[in-house]
Amino acid sequence: MKTNHNKCVIIFSGGLDSVCMSVHLKKYDLYGISFTYGQRSSSKEILTAKKFSKILNFKSHKIIDIKFMKDIYSKTNVLTSNKECIPDKFNYSIVVPIRNVVFLSIASAWAFRLGATIVAYGAHKDDINYPDCRPEFAKKFEDALNHAEVDGIRSGLRKKITVWSPFKSNFTKSDLLLKGYHSLKNVIFDTWSCYSNGKIHCGKCESCNNRKNAFSRTNIMDQTKYVK
Repeated sequence: MKTNHNKCVIIFSGGLDSVCMSVHLKKYDLYGISFTYGQRSSSKEILTAKKFSKILNFKSHKIIDIKFMKDIYSKTNVLTSNKECIPDKFNYSIVVPIRNVVFLSIASAWAFRLGATIVAYGAHKDDINYPDCRPEFAKKFEDALNHAEVDGIRSGLRKKITVWSPFKSNFTKSDLLLKGYHSLKNVIFDTWSCYSNGKIHCGKCESCNNRKNAFSRTNIMDQTKYVK
C-alpha cells in the first residue's frame, strides 16, 4: 500500500537496474520515461520497458525518440556505432558521452511539469567507472536543474526536484536485484540487459556479464537465456 503520493519520474530502460529501482520506489506514483537514442538494443529495450511499465503500474510511460543523437555521437562509443566490437568487460569505449545529462534534462522537464519531486536513474555502486553515474555528478546536476527553475520554485509554480540514484544510497547491482526479485520473482528474468538487439541475451558483452555476476553474488539461479 502506498504511503506517499509524491510523484517520481524514472528513467526506464526495462533493464535489471531500472526495473529493480522502480520496485524500490514503489511508494511513489511512478512515471516512466524511456529513450531511443540510436543504441543497438533500442527496439528490444523499448518492448521490454513497455511490458514492465504495466507490471509496475506506472501512472504514465513516455517513449522519447532522440535517435538524432546517433549522428551527433558518431563513433564516440560502441553502443551507437554498429561497426565497433562491444567489449566483454568495462572499456571506456562503452561510455556514451553525457548520456545521463541528456536523459535527466528531458526527464526533469517532465518532472517540473508534473510537479514531481524526484527524478531517478538506475546508477549504482558498480557503475563507478561511468562519470555521469557517480553521486557527485548527480548532486551537481540536481543543483543546476533547480537553479534553472529557481524563480518558479520560489514562486511556488514549480517543485524542487531531487536527482536520486541507487548509488546515492550506496546500493550495488546485487542489492537492487535482491529488492526486485523479492517483489517480482521469476518475472525479473524478462528484463533486458544486453547491449545487442537479439532475441535472447548474447551472454558475452559487458552488460550481460554484469547481469550474470549480480545473480551469482546473490545466489539467485539465473534463468536468463543467453546465446553463450
